[in-house]
Order: sequence, then C-alpha cells, then structure tokens
Amino acid sequence: MIGVLVVAVSFAVAIALGVSWIVSDSPTVGAGAAPASGSGVESSVFGADDGVIPDAEPAGVDSDLPAIARLDPALLDALRQASDAASVDGQPIEVTSGWRSVAYQEELFAEAVVTYGSEDAAREFVSSPTQSKHVTGEAVDIGPLDAQLWLMEHGYEYGLCQTYANERWHFELATTPGGQCPDMRMDAAGDWS
Repeated sequence: MIGVLVVAVSFAVAIALGVSWIVSDSPTVGAGAAPASGSGVESSVFGADDGVIPDAEPAGVDSDLPAIARLDPALLDALRQASDAASVDGQPIEVTSGWRSVAYQEELFAEAVVTYGSEDAAREFVSSPTQSKHVTGEAVDIGPLDAQLWLMEHGYEYGLCQTYANERWHFELATTPGGQCPDMRMDAAGDWS
C-alpha cells in the first residue's frame, strides 16, 4: 500500500510541476532531469573510470563498471537483493547511473546550467559535486520504467527509497530494510514536499 501511495504522490507532483518524465524510461535533457549516464548525453572526455555507463549498455547490479563497483557497499548490497527479488517478479533492474567522479558531476552540472538557464534552476535536477550523492556512491539511477515502478513499490523492503519527487529513477539507501522511507524532497535543490 505504501508503494502505491508513493507512486500516486510522485505522479501528482509531476503533473502539478508539468514534468514530462512520466512517460520516459530514463532521465533526459528537457524532461525534468539533467544529463546523466543513460540519458543520451555523453562526453568523449569522460569514460567508465568517471562513472559513465554507455547508453547502449545499461549495467546490471553485478557489473564491474566503476559506476557500480564504487557504490557504497551497503547500497550495492541492498540493490542486489532488490534486483534478485525483482527478477523473481520478471522485472530486470538496470543501473543507468551510479557512482560519478567529481569531474563528471561538474560537467553534468555545467550542462544542466546551460540547459535550464541558471544554477538555481539546474540545482532542481542535478546537484553540485559537493552535494551529489552520486559522487559519494550513495545514489543510483534505475531503468527501465517498470523497474522504477517496481522499486517505488518494493524498494523500502531493502531500504531503497526514491528521494526526489521529480526524479522517479533516483534511489538512495534511506531507511532500514522494511522501514518507512522519508518524505521525498521536491527536487535535488532540497525542497521538501
């Protein structure tokens, strides 16, 4: 029941904000998110060692790519447990972005400033390197849409919570397994719903 409520609240917030990510499988520029791995925006300057996951190759939770391998061990363990359970339900979980280097996060933030016109607007969708949970390995972006919805409903069982109302693909280890997820923030700028 909690998962259904979370999904309903996420959709209601999205509709109220006019966000178009409801029908998208992953974060995309101009759809309420900053550029990220899996978004179609990649720089030739950054590669796997910076946390880039190529668009054509979404990573499984057992990947040895740095974006996965450098995740916080507790987050990675919870994600693997959730992935195993989702597989039983016939739902694969793919990681579209995980750990990111400071330089890569700086680039994503700079691209978001250009996309959204100001640092304040960009912060709603991408954090600076000093604020980003991706840089510390404490956040993961998930795809496809069905996997996101599965985690919205079942993630709390593993301590995984959607933390931003405007980013349904972004999950963090934010509670104990089976615990209640904290209220979502409206966006990455830190506004609470």
